[in-house]
Amino acid sequence: MRWQDGQGSGHVEDRRGLGPVGGIGIGGIILAIIGYAVFGIEPEKTMSVLNEVTGEPQQGQVGTPNDEQGRFVDTILASTEQVWSAEFRKAGMEYRPTTTVLYTGGTMTGCGVGQAAVGPFYCPQDQKVYLDLSFFQQLDQEFGAPGDFARAYVIAHEVGHHVQLLTGVSAEVEQRMQAAGSEAEANSWSVRLELQADCYAGVWARQSNEARNWLEAGDLEEGLRAAAAVGDDTLQSRAQGQVAPDSFTHGSSEQRVRWFTRGYESGDSDACDTFSSARL
Repeated sequence: MRWQDGQGSGHVEDRRGLGPVGGIGIGGIILAIIGYAVFGIEPEKTMSVLNEVTGEPQQGQVGTPNDEQGRFVDTILASTEQVWSAEFRKAGMEYRPTTTVLYTGGTMTGCGVGQAAVGPFYCPQDQKVYLDLSFFQQLDQEFGAPGDFARAYVIAHEVGHHVQLLTGVSAEVEQRMQAAGSEAEANSWSVRLELQADCYAGVWARQSNEARNWLEAGDLEEGLRAAAAVGDDTLQSRAQGQVAPDSFTHGSSEQRVRWFTRGYESGDSDACDTFSSARL
């Protein structure tokens, strides 16, 4: 992926090296559960780290980082801003960029305590993406999904959740989940939300490549491997040795690959209506 000549957004908040502050709150417990459900991380492992992290949200330096990984995140973020600003303009709306927070180990967020074991996530309360860059190494070595474009897919997916918040989709899904008659029904709404974010990542990939011609041979396959690697069935099988479809919250590997591909092949966010689709 030829990203090195890309323009940065300046919307990266760098908290790396600030260090954690002691104690744990309910947010840490929630994120520990999420870490287990999504990434197969044992709650005890998550909590052991979270015990060292609490307090008010820290403020890092905002701008374009000087290191290569930081500049990569900033460049991908700038590209998502260009794509979604254009998409919003077509719909008569204004896109408000998100900020990506880089941290090490753990940090306070608007959603509670965040830390590396839960993976990258979007916090709707403060409208920021949170990313410990060690996840990229985990994506490579543990999930078998190496490469710049695999990492870019992760960022674009989280930005997709920001798009959903701005368009009101997230709030509607939250209401439907709260009104659901069962956990399985609530989970099914979460799956549709996540698959739409995957589709949005595909839309970004197509449109950004048309604008910059920065994808190289094998890049798309990197993204597909990353989408497959974080499917609920793959993660559950890896962590528990069995699969429970009713507990899926993000979609199967096949579904995540299919919706990312749909977004990429169409290049059209209107093709990402997972909520009206009879087949996920």
